[in-house]
Amino acid sequence: MSVDAKTVSRVAHLARIALPEGEVARMQGEINAMLGFVEQLNEVDVDGVEPMTSVMPMVMKKRADLVTDGGIAAQIVQNAPQSEDDYFMVPKVVE
Repeated sequence: MSVDAKTVSRVAHLARIALPEGEVARMQGEINAMLGFVEQLNEVDVDGVEPMTSVMPMVMKKRADLVTDGGIAAQIVQNAPQSEDDYFMVPKVVE
């Protein structure tokens, strides 16, 4: 697969990249080189290879999914101008 100058200009426009006419030919060569490398990757036999999320085998750390009140409500409202029963007291704004 290869791209032509018109496709390079369109991709540059879609990516909002200012590409002068003199640079189109150079970018065409670079994009074609990248596409050629991707085509080489298609030649690799990957039958029986499982997909992986990391190159290093690892297990994600997990924590217990427990609902708690945090146990620090008194500390949280400690600096509040007004509090009652571990709740913030705010002025009434809706009549």
